[in-house]
Amino acid sequence: MLGLVFGILAIRRQGIYFAMITLALAQMVFFVFVQAPFTGGENGMQGVPRGHLFGLFDMQNNMALYYFVLAVFVLGFMIIQRTIHSPYGQVLKAIRENEPRAISLGYNVDAHKLLAFVISAALTGLAGSTKTVVFQLASLTDAHWHMSGEVILMTLLGGVGTILGPVVGATVVVTLQSSLSNGPLGEWVHVILGVIFVLCVLLFRSGIVGWVERLIRRNFK
Repeated sequence: MLGLVFGILAIRRQGIYFAMITLALAQMVFFVFVQAPFTGGENGMQGVPRGHLFGLFDMQNNMALYYFVLAVFVLGFMIIQRTIHSPYGQVLKAIRENEPRAISLGYNVDAHKLLAFVISAALTGLAGSTKTVVFQLASLTDAHWHMSGEVILMTLLGGVGTILGPVVGATVVVTLQSSLSNGPLGEWVHVILGVIFVLCVLLFRSGIVGWVERLIRRNFK
């Protein structure tokens, strides 16, 4: 529901203005969460119970939890893949390439963009709730705009416009964060990620997956 309300406001603008509106709305939500008593404020929601899935699977069991998270990931990935390759996904591509032409062809551009925004918000909420169950913690860090920037970094690093790009980017970023935080460079994690982001934008604009695809096409011509 929140994604629907925010989407109605955000899709009225394009480009950098769209990004600024979404970031401003995210910051408003962050401040609400800071003040709201049910979120625990700066301490977050701690000790979130895992419970039982359908009353059968004990989520306290790490193996059962692993397969649950894997199932959620596969479900989300299938939804994204199906959306991209559906007629609706083709209309979204047309809107991305030439929005005025899509309008001239009779498509309700605002409705298509709003639905894409809602789907994105739903999948993001699903990912956030899954993370909360795994770590049994919902912190304010997850609601800060820095998290949105981190997701953008993952997408750009993996490859924009590719299905596997965000998966590869997320794997690389999370692995680096985990490895560096436990070493002598723990305080430089964000600096290192920032340098990687700059290098990716300057040297690998198509991301890791795009670069690999281009390399494969070049070698098999």
